[in-house]
Amino acid sequence: MLFPSPRYEDGENRRLFSACHPLIEELLRKGMPVIFDATNVAEHHREYLYRAAARTRARLILVSVEAPAEVVRQRLLGREEAGVPQDDSEAGWAVYNRMRPQRERVSRNHFVVDTSQDITAVIHKIVRATKR
Repeated sequence: MLFPSPRYEDGENRRLFSACHPLIEELLRKGMPVIFDATNVAEHHREYLYRAAARTRARLILVSVEAPAEVVRQRLLGREEAGVPQDDSEAGWAVYNRMRPQRERVSRNHFVVDTSQDITAVIHKIVRATKR
């Protein structure tokens, strides 16, 4: 939609976040719950969301979804080989490797979902947090 042929570069990230952030804040102001599923590798992109949650008095629940690099590699290569039609992402193993060194730790309290493990317990914790 924003990028017919995404290259997963910084300029695209800036454009994506500059489009999403105001919309997220508007929805929060209206009292609507928001789940923002994005590759927020840079803390400064997350900082806007922290401030938006504070300005709108929204409850902020952060979730980092992770897996060991080898698991990610196997999944991405398997996805590429399978050619799953409903998978619109063009971000494969090469894109993952380019972005991985740029990943900054989440500075706030957050849940970690390691998808190489059983995620049941942490998902229950996240669901409980949403109901508080």
